[in-house]
Amino acid sequence: MKDRTKAFALRTIRLTESLPTTGAAGVIGKQLLRSGTSVGANYRAACRAKSSADFVSKLGTVEEEADECVYWMELLIGAELVKQDQLSPLMQEAHELAAIVVASIKTARSRR
Repeated sequence: MKDRTKAFALRTIRLTESLPTTGAAGVIGKQLLRSGTSVGANYRAACRAKSSADFVSKLGTVEEEADECVYWMELLIGAELVKQDQLSPLMQEAHELAAIVVASIKTARSRR
């Protein structure tokens, strides 16, 4: 998962660097860049959690950031700044990462 979240961050960086140089694209791109890179950073923090509760809390942040990425990508599509077919694979990855994290949260909670 560390490699996968890092790859997601790198793909997000490449996407934001390729956005048009409009005001809207700049604002949305910065938000997407922040949340996309945060997914991996917070996952790494979860791996160093001090307790089960800390682990669940940090994974909750990962879930929120992955979902936020989907929101910003939806805005890019809705504003016609990027074509949906260009973003579909990255959006799918964000959904998959969120689903994996949710399953991990459920497992961690059941073990308490």
